[in-house]
Amino acid sequence: MTRSMQTEPSAPEVFSGRNEPIQSVDRPFITFSAALPFLVIAALLIALYYRIGIKLVVDWYNIADYSHGFLVPFFSLFLLWDKRKQIAATPVQPAWSGLPLVLFGLLFLILGVYGADLFTSRLSFVILLTGLVWTFFGKLILREVIFPILVLLLAIPFPAIVFNQITFPLQLLASRMASMILPLLGVPVLQEGNVIQLPVMKLEVAEACSGIRSLMSLFTLAIFYGYFLERTTRRRIILALASIPIAVAANVARIVGTGLCVQYWDPVKALGFFHEFSGWVMFVISLACLYLIHRLMNLFSPKSDAGKERAI
Repeated sequence: MTRSMQTEPSAPEVFSGRNEPIQSVDRPFITFSAALPFLVIAALLIALYYRIGIKLVVDWYNIADYSHGFLVPFFSLFLLWDKRKQIAATPVQPAWSGLPLVLFGLLFLILGVYGADLFTSRLSFVILLTGLVWTFFGKLILREVIFPILVLLLAIPFPAIVFNQITFPLQLLASRMASMILPLLGVPVLQEGNVIQLPVMKLEVAEACSGIRSLMSLFTLAIFYGYFLERTTRRRIILALASIPIAVAANVARIVGTGLCVQYWDPVKALGFFHEFSGWVMFVISLACLYLIHRLMNLFSPKSDAGKERAI
């Protein structure tokens, strides 16, 4: 005679396709205790850099040459999201060898704050962030995220002394090239530095007309364009470098067009509406030239030939 035994109902089992039970464990991917040190570091970074960050955003708004800075942080975050699978598959290997870079970044921050140098204090954030990633995650992770970190440099305005060393040669170059082209179009000129003497009036190539604004914006967009449409380092670098002569040539064409309008049309309208409107037109043309160069690259050097190159 057998006696039936009652057993407590067990939790349902989930079976895989091979009829093997799978034990499901409800466990968070990252526990709060594991994330706490990183939350503390993030809070310290905000406390150290929130004033510097606010001033940087104000400069993006006020300095037209760096208005593209609003896009750079979002592009950097997109790069991290785009490489999330590679980052997740990379082993984490914390290393004390990154600590000197952290200390170097803090030293840069101190020098920038107490030396009242915004560029140094802003640059210290990129250095410090690189050192923190190296220290807490290791070289392999740093190799995967170094490009998104370095992209942040595009949003930092140059110091005045460096900015002037770039703009003034660009002013002279644009003036010289425009003075060579205008006589070919029937407009006699006399160049004196960054001033072009036309028969009607003087045309000054001021700092705002040096082309630095379109150069910085086009260079940044070329990096964005290269990342989305190219997968190799060499071709991305070519596209970024190609933006420099394109921006310079577009600025020269703008000055030549202004000179022609001054000579054959209306000086007031030429220096007003045409000068402002032509800036947008030439920037669009510059983007078209960048696209044309990309098409020529694909024509003479197909992507299949560059497939073996290492992508960023």
